[in-house]
Amino acid sequence: MDRRRVLAGAGALGAAAALGSTAEAAGAASGWRRYKLTAEIDLAQPGPAQLWVPLAQTAPGYQTASAARYHASGDARVVKDARYGAAMLRVDWPADAAARTVKVEQIVATRDRGLLPARLSAHERRLWTAPLPSMPTDGIVQATAERIVATETQPRAKARAIYDWTVDNCFRDAAVRGCGIGGVEGMLKSGYLGGKCADINSLAVALLRAADLPARDVYGVRLGPSKFQPVLGAKTADVTHAQHCRAEVFLDGEGWLPIDPADVRKVVLEAQLPVGSPQVEAERERLFGSWEMNWAGYNSATDIQPPGATKTPREHFLMYPLEITSAGEVDQLDPDQFRYRLTSTPV
Repeated sequence: MDRRRVLAGAGALGAAAALGSTAEAAGAASGWRRYKLTAEIDLAQPGPAQLWVPLAQTAPGYQTASAARYHASGDARVVKDARYGAAMLRVDWPADAAARTVKVEQIVATRDRGLLPARLSAHERRLWTAPLPSMPTDGIVQATAERIVATETQPRAKARAIYDWTVDNCFRDAAVRGCGIGGVEGMLKSGYLGGKCADINSLAVALLRAADLPARDVYGVRLGPSKFQPVLGAKTADVTHAQHCRAEVFLDGEGWLPIDPADVRKVVLEAQLPVGSPQVEAERERLFGSWEMNWAGYNSATDIQPPGATKTPREHFLMYPLEITSAGEVDQLDPDQFRYRLTSTPV
């Protein structure tokens, strides 16, 4: 039976309206921008299927997201994973479903951010320093972190040493599919430090954690053009291939510091500029301590187990829609098997 669920009631519309009035009232002085982020998905595989679509998060101070409005031909509901609280739309279809389509909309307001003052609870500190299967903090990761920080003892100095090491030693590999996979131990053991944002920034996060600095990836998508470097922005309203992972590190006595060494290397490759050029050095300085919010963050859920999944996914993160069938996980980057479109529209 074809089932349709719609979340478009007063609560969702009220949240979107409140978000709009907040962003508009803030005006140009505060730098708030509003986007409508839309995901449209049409699954091609027959048989039973499960789908999870990441939803934009609310992060106090620089990003607010409305409740999701969605239309789905299957059994759909918003869920959160147990470890991180990452929000996602889950949809299930039986084997005899005639159609497998989903449309999800959110209004996201963003403004550029710098250091975010905060305190960490003991639980949060354990969470953001914990080793993970794709992000160990012992062995070669710990040895590398200790070598990088050397005699530095202050959190900011340790973080800067790891950030600069990542920029200087990693490189963006255009041949890597999507955003990469983020297997940091394999990168260090092989000595091949090429990849994309989920590889480079995850390596930085693992090294930061190994140096006893709470750190996390933030998985998301670019929403619009960049005022700094054209290669750091979305070129069109179609952002299907504009996913981007960032990172942040917690400094005691200061708060969460945004960083993005992967985007420094993106400028080197795609703008065809040498590492020591004034433009790249300007980006190196800017991206240690600030994010241009022409981008929306979904979550920081590394090695996520989606609620209700019948199989463990191959991916280490939820930055793309995830589909699992009776045959296993469908390749997120194969448009013939997994048809989806993301659009970002200023509002």
